[in-house]
Amino acid sequence: MNIVIVGHVDHGKSTLVGRLLADTHSLPEGKLQAVKKECERTGKPFEYAFLLDALSDEQDQGITIDTARSFFKTKKRDYIIIDAPGHIEFLKNMISGAARAEAAVLVIDAKEGVRENSRRHGYLLSMLGINQIIVCINKMDLVKGNQTLFQKIEKEYKKFLSEIGSSPPLYFIPVSALHGENLESKSSSMNWYHGPTLLEALDSFNKAPPKSDQKLRMPVQAVYKFTKQGDDRRIIAGRVESGKIKVGDKVVFYPSNKISAVKSIEAFNALKKTEISAGWSTGITLTEEIFITRGQIISHETNGPSVSTRFRANLIWLSKKPFLMEKEYKLKIHTTQEPVRILKIVKIIDASKTGSLKGKKQVNRHDVAELILETRTPIAFDTFQENEATGRFVIVDGYDIAGGGIIVSAEKDDQEDFRAEARLRDFNWIKGGVNQEARAQRLKHHAALVMFVGKAGVGKHKIARAVEKSLFESGISSYMLDGTNILLGVDADLVWIEATQRELVRRFAEVARILLDAGHVVVSTTNAIGLADFAQVQALLPNFPIMIISIDPGSQTNSASDLTLTGQEKESKVVEKISELLRKNQIIIS
Repeated sequence: MNIVIVGHVDHGKSTLVGRLLADTHSLPEGKLQAVKKECERTGKPFEYAFLLDALSDEQDQGITIDTARSFFKTKKRDYIIIDAPGHIEFLKNMISGAARAEAAVLVIDAKEGVRENSRRHGYLLSMLGINQIIVCINKMDLVKGNQTLFQKIEKEYKKFLSEIGSSPPLYFIPVSALHGENLESKSSSMNWYHGPTLLEALDSFNKAPPKSDQKLRMPVQAVYKFTKQGDDRRIIAGRVESGKIKVGDKVVFYPSNKISAVKSIEAFNALKKTEISAGWSTGITLTEEIFITRGQIISHETNGPSVSTRFRANLIWLSKKPFLMEKEYKLKIHTTQEPVRILKIVKIIDASKTGSLKGKKQVNRHDVAELILETRTPIAFDTFQENEATGRFVIVDGYDIAGGGIIVSAEKDDQEDFRAEARLRDFNWIKGGVNQEARAQRLKHHAALVMFVGKAGVGKHKIARAVEKSLFESGISSYMLDGTNILLGVDADLVWIEATQRELVRRFAEVARILLDAGHVVVSTTNAIGLADFAQVQALLPNFPIMIISIDPGSQTNSASDLTLTGQEKESKVVEKISELLRKNQIIIS
């Protein structure tokens, strides 16, 4: 079992770990004696913390600056201890250590009491989904085993966790790491304490179930196409984060809703397997080739991940620059990257006091916050409780990792109903005898929707016609789908009012889907159907790439566009830019 040891700086974490290693006889033979001899040579008093001071920087500075790993065993099982730093400047290291843990021991100095990082670490453990927690009130020898003081600290810490909505620890244990009291054996000087020792409490915890028994999650890392020596395999590569995948399995790619079955499991210079489970990086081929890109999650049909543009998250901010509501950042989650912004700051935990702050408009360095984040387009994910690998993320500002967090829940967005409708349609779509990949190989390009958006009168129709014609003349099967034609045809029975906009959008998307399924690059303008939010079309067409071309930099859609035009460019220049965009997104096959 992986356990993490956390707490405020100098509260005795390393001493506690060193004593555990010594008392459980888990040290390499002769190491204890060697460290004691070295202390005698240098004139230093022996400390159990020296047993795991593997880093020279830590020995020089007297603080743990990285997450060190140690091992010990009890009669019940083996343990891996992650000793995480308590100093606020190394909070990032503490989080990376705690993220790997199944249980935690939080150390509080009995003499100093609850400090700022004691509160911050307690919330971070809860934020990371660790609910098997022991609080060790350490250095009880310095307060002469004072029961009243122990109970005061226990009450204060429980009150803090209750106020921020965190679950209380399962155990509070008075210990003296220096003297080994209530670690491996009961303390004779604190006979008022009748609870378990630290090792007894750890042995009472439940081991996390094997990841291979969980739902299948395999984020797509890359797609490799072979062409030489008669090898025409198209291998989809990634790491199986949880569950199992075997030859013959029907799989779904999220968020695109594309469906196929596993034809083979590939391995380099090794015997082929028919099944592979969590923890392995592998490649698969499919019985029906489909156009897949990095960032999709492979899952079984009945146990798919959440798909949305919004999710509630717990986040720790590490950048010196604040996390601003009005700014767009980059979200990195499993193998996907997507522009993201803060939709709402629910609360910020004030670790220097007891409680939380509301109504703030930014998240500052070392703040721990509960937020609702919104991505530009839908992504597939799980909550951290469901799956660690697909439920944790980092936020990138420029080239720097500025913060990280975990997903608490999926949040409904305005397109949730559209996505559910599209999922039902795609899962039951009756396919013809020619699949999309076969059409793409014949046509030398994949299907895509190129949408021109912007205010009325900026020349969208003129540019769209020119693009359609130029693409067609270059050998691409292009088709212009103008919203006016939809209104005159399939929408003839509808009156264009706000109440019917949803149905107008739905019909537009369904017509576009048929053209896309036939392999065309569909060029379209949208104003004729009042399409203020093109995200609705994206939700209805999750299995086809959509390029947004914004005309007029002042338009509302400019920030979310793939390409922005002024409307004054020469037609040849516009066509050149759009062709390059199609190549960049692998629509045109080189």
